[in-house]
Amino acid sequence: MEIEHIRQLCAWLAATDIAELDLQGPGVHLCLRREGATVQEIVALPTPTQTPTAAGNPASPEIVRAASVGVFRHRHPQRSAPLAAVGSAVRASQALGLLQIGPLLLPVTAPHEAVVLDIPEPDGAVVGWGTSLVVLSAS
Repeated sequence: MEIEHIRQLCAWLAATDIAELDLQGPGVHLCLRREGATVQEIVALPTPTQTPTAAGNPASPEIVRAASVGVFRHRHPQRSAPLAAVGSAVRASQALGLLQIGPLLLPVTAPHEAVVLDIPEPDGAVVGWGTSLVVLSAS
């Protein structure tokens, strides 16, 4: 993230009554907190990455998170079977669930081949950005 982008975000934040802004993306985590009209703290850290073990597998399970707010769906509304079940093997880019935003259904996809370890959110749960939707382990 460019410093000019951070400065612009600080200016926008100072013009609102928002107390904290937390942005996370590939390779960056930015947290801005303000007190009154001044920005109290700026923190820009790289996001943690998984460290491989000696065997080359991820050291911990990978969590697929919500990319937006919406309603998490385990299955398509016109289907009875879930898109992915706990214990099932999934392919890269396979739909694990759907994030419903109004009438729009966005796929929640597997980043790589894996096994579904857990689906912590129930079908129909209202979720926010970054909510853990599916826990995967390399297959």
